Amino acid sequence: MWRMVAASRGASEARTALLAQMRRGAVEHCVLALLRRDERYGFEIAHILAEADGLVTSEGTIYPLLSRLRRDGLVETTWRESESGPRRRYYRLPPTGRRALEVFPHEWTRFRDSVDQLLETTT
Repeated sequence: MWRMVAASRGASEARTALLAQMRRGAVEHCVLALLRRDERYGFEIAHILAEADGLVTSEGTIYPLLSRLRRDGLVETTWRESESGPRRRYYRLPPTGRRALEVFPHEWTRFRDSVDQLLETTT
């Protein structure tokens, strides 16, 4: 796939596209994991993800993701006044989000191991 993508674009552009594809499936569950113990607001979530290597993401990516997670019932929200500006929407993990998060590590490990095995046996 890398070669197919790289052939149609510059190497740097292809690498960026590849990372974006891999990130899409994982970031959703990283957000759920951030909400496992504490409620957080969107900018805080974006900031934590931006500090994690390989998960660089913008607020423009996080807010649509949070909206989709809310629509899907995987997060719940409340509005709170802020001491330093406008009200903030806080996100928390309801039981449905907790169940989705519980399943992810097993499936992620299985997926990662399959990819690793194919990469090791084909090189």
